[in-house]
Amino acid sequence: MQLDPDAMTKVGNRLKRAQGQLAAVVRMVDEGAACEDVVTQLAAVSKALDRAGFAIIATGMKQCLTQPATPDEEPTLDVEKLEKLFLSLA
Repeated sequence: MQLDPDAMTKVGNRLKRAQGQLAAVVRMVDEGAACEDVVTQLAAVSKALDRAGFAIIATGMKQCLTQPATPDEEPTLDVEKLEKLFLSLA
């Protein structure tokens, strides 16, 4: 199943921002920044990654429920698989 390109563009942008945040966290660690500051920024990166994952799963769920696979397509993810993916982020 190919996910909605518009939704995935937004996810890609979110991941690029998270990548920049993570680079900043690494720099902070290398420079000996305060523990509280490092952990705060690391939590922000973690939340950004979680939100990207949830956005991907939500898009997949929406597409699977509204666009069932035709006989000539590969099967879409079923609700059980999507639920397992969702819980893997929790």
